[in-house]
Amino acid sequence: MKTIAITGASGFVGTHLTHFFKELGYEVLKISRAELLQPNVLEVTLSKTDIVINLAGANIIHRWTESYKKELYSSRIDTTKALVTAIKTISNKPKVFISTSAVGIYSNKQINSEDDFEYAEGFLATLCQTWEEEALKAKENTRVCIFRFGIVLGKDGGALQSMLPPFKLGLGGTIGNGNQYFSFIHIDDLMQAFKFVIEKETLEGAFNLAAPTPTTNKGLTLALGKTLKKPTFLPVPPFVLRLIFSEGATVLTDGQSMIPKRLEESGFKFTYQNIEETIENLLGEKQ
Repeated sequence: MKTIAITGASGFVGTHLTHFFKELGYEVLKISRAELLQPNVLEVTLSKTDIVINLAGANIIHRWTESYKKELYSSRIDTTKALVTAIKTISNKPKVFISTSAVGIYSNKQINSEDDFEYAEGFLATLCQTWEEEALKAKENTRVCIFRFGIVLGKDGGALQSMLPPFKLGLGGTIGNGNQYFSFIHIDDLMQAFKFVIEKETLEGAFNLAAPTPTTNKGLTLALGKTLKKPTFLPVPPFVLRLIFSEGATVLTDGQSMIPKRLEESGFKFTYQNIEETIENLLGEKQ
């Protein structure tokens, strides 16, 4: 039996991955925040682990005060540093370390692939770049893969759950003009992508984890309206989001787009190719 250790296992994605890998016959160890602060304890856990998945990180959709920015940084960078240090220290090293990043690393001026891209500027992009740099420090000791997440969509949590209430009331609409990019992935495709890179041992480096067909906030809004059979004519002014989230509103107002070129070239097949298929599967009448 193979063993997987996961940070951030209690979150939306972590909970799904825990159940998914347990059903596949893996033993799953949940790494707590306390364990990350105790190097000796962490080393014992990782020394009996085949795969390490790093999902830890404070919620990015939040009001970005200076203190919360420090939490965003620490919850990602310090956690990753602790894992990398432990991997370097132990003699029985894991076979693969899968760390995470986000679409926010990219500029919103183009559709980005892993080899044709432009990094953005600003806090979030810098945070993602630093996060990845820390994870890659483990590559001399184990195989390292980095998943740059789009918005993960599932019917039992995550971003979609917070979007639904106004749409169900017929009060949904675009953010501003709705033309900003919206990179997303169905939770089922995300789980299969983790399984894919674990089993395909030649894969390493960064991978865009998003559905192959890009969309916009308007595309998402129309798909939600169609599936829920609700009107979508009430746009949310961007200034309202800035009042709520301050600088953190950029996550919602300045969307980025990416395509999963490396995954597809490696043979991975997405079940949910576009936003219409994704929303219909998650929220359609057959569900």
